[in-house]
Amino acid sequence: MIHMTVHSLIGLPLAAVGLSLSASAQDLERRVDDTIPPQVESMYQRGLQFLSKTQTPAGSWNESSGSEPGVVGLCVIAFLAHGEDPNIGPNAGCIRKGIDFIITQQNVNNGYIGNSMYNHGFATLALAEAYGMVDNPKIAPALKKAVDLILSSQKRSRLNAWRYTPDSRDADTTVTGCQMVALFAARNAGMGVPDDAIAKGLAYLARNRSPDGSYGYTSAGGGKETLTAIGSLCISLSKDSKDSKGYQASLAYLKKRLDYRDRNYPYYWEYYMSQALFHADEATWKDWNARNIRYLATIQSPAGSWPGNQGATFSTAGALLSLALNYRFLPIYEK
Repeated sequence: MIHMTVHSLIGLPLAAVGLSLSASAQDLERRVDDTIPPQVESMYQRGLQFLSKTQTPAGSWNESSGSEPGVVGLCVIAFLAHGEDPNIGPNAGCIRKGIDFIITQQNVNNGYIGNSMYNHGFATLALAEAYGMVDNPKIAPALKKAVDLILSSQKRSRLNAWRYTPDSRDADTTVTGCQMVALFAARNAGMGVPDDAIAKGLAYLARNRSPDGSYGYTSAGGGKETLTAIGSLCISLSKDSKDSKGYQASLAYLKKRLDYRDRNYPYYWEYYMSQALFHADEATWKDWNARNIRYLATIQSPAGSWPGNQGATFSTAGALLSLALNYRFLPIYEK
């Protein structure tokens, strides 16, 4: 991969955008002793071919969900997670058009991307992962504005977390997890993210965890598998102790559900479960990963896409990202 050099930042007031000149946080390479299963590579290549063929000239995708900046962000990340060169490689145009589209969807006044904090969170994550990889001077200020909006939104919440809009006073674990992962990625990219913001977000998530380790939506009751994967991942990315009783209870909860499939949001589940297990217990992740590969292989279409009620673009990006831990090119996958 070609990484952004310091000359790309000439003309940007670094104090204003709050970025570090060090690119080392984005210089993660896959371990040399890793072997990519041929089936994974074949599935991944076919999925990327589907995305590259269905992207519009504007950088979005040709269905309703594909026009949302959050979904575009997940598609961009799916390309980057495969180690695609975003500057001169065969899929560079897809990546760069996707990033340009995300930036055009950002409110120039407050930094809000799209029309929901889901969109904003995943779009911000894409900007953070692209920073240092994509030679585009617009990324740095856009990322700074996007992070500032996440932080200001948290301050407006009476629960110190996030929900559907920047002005929401309440919160839930899914939107909060989305913003937290974006903040972790932005911090990896050199963006200043206050420790206090991370601590408050983790505290909110912890209040929604029951004694059996499962996480609820807006309380500790009614624990769900996907929510538990989100909560566990955020603890791992925070580098907090994994020896805590609560974290271990959540891991035990997830280990009992390796064959679980979310009927409503299957790829959202796989996206978070893959990361949660990889960071928590690599042996368990390998077991789950083998099952996931077998499952996804049976439902991938001849065109390379995956089916789902959220549209083929979102489904394909989610499926690919659940396989992306086999490559480990992105800094957010650093243990």
